[in-house]
Amino acid sequence: MPILTIRHLTTYRYRRPVAFGEHVMMLRPRDDGDQRVLDAAIEITPGPSRLSWTRDAFGNHLAVAAFAVHADELTFSSTTSVDHAATGFDRDEIAYFARTFPFAYPAEDRASLTPFTTPIGQHPDVERWAAGFVAYDGPTHTGDLIVDMTRTIKRTCRHVARHEKGIQSPTETLQRASGSCRDLAVLMIAALRSLGFAARFVSGYLKVADDDDSLTGGNTHAWVQVYVPGPGWVDFDPSSGAIGNKDLVRVAVVHDPSAAIPLQGSWFGSASDHIAMQVAVKVTANAAGPDRLGRASR
Repeated sequence: MPILTIRHLTTYRYRRPVAFGEHVMMLRPRDDGDQRVLDAAIEITPGPSRLSWTRDAFGNHLAVAAFAVHADELTFSSTTSVDHAATGFDRDEIAYFARTFPFAYPAEDRASLTPFTTPIGQHPDVERWAAGFVAYDGPTHTGDLIVDMTRTIKRTCRHVARHEKGIQSPTETLQRASGSCRDLAVLMIAALRSLGFAARFVSGYLKVADDDDSLTGGNTHAWVQVYVPGPGWVDFDPSSGAIGNKDLVRVAVVHDPSAAIPLQGSWFGSASDHIAMQVAVKVTANAAGPDRLGRASR
């Protein structure tokens, strides 16, 4: 299995020294069956007065830093090495009862899947669009439906870098036919949940090639996991149309994207004190050489 090394650097700059409140980090990748963290380190400057680690209800790693100093710059540098195994989606592994849509999740799974089957508001246009993936003149293969939806979003919606906070509504993304990776993921989740699928939001890293086509580079990224009886949680990326986890490193899986913010915190001063926040990400695979950070596109 390849070893992926991820460096995630966030820098906040201010016009004068300011005070800092607690900062919550979701930067450490998950330990799942197909990815295992080998080494993880985080450097925070200025150093926090307290740094604590915990896990949330979904098994995501959280770190909380508190500060007792003032500074005009605050940096978080996370470096992680992950043993990563690429996994795809074998339709033959789908449990027999679930191979044709619609199907019902077994009673023993429903309680744990409830957060991921709850509809995302009322979006009639999205529901009608999702229904179009169901064949009414014959059986609909479950695997084909999910793959077709993933690749249709890729084909019909433009993936753009959108730096505004928050998520577009699924209806807005469908109408605009464009959105960031997180917008396209939420559109797909809303559509799948309207059909009864368990689908969750995934936040993490995408390994991409640098401009010189070497095997370096990287971005923060968002995509979708769908619970399919048999194979279990499977990764689908509507931004690229990719099926499976190749080049994807999971950091957080959540029922709602607001629970998967990589870094958030507070500071105390005048609004004019804030100059900028800069984020850079680099993902390398068994590669050595000089660091060259690529900008995050979330």
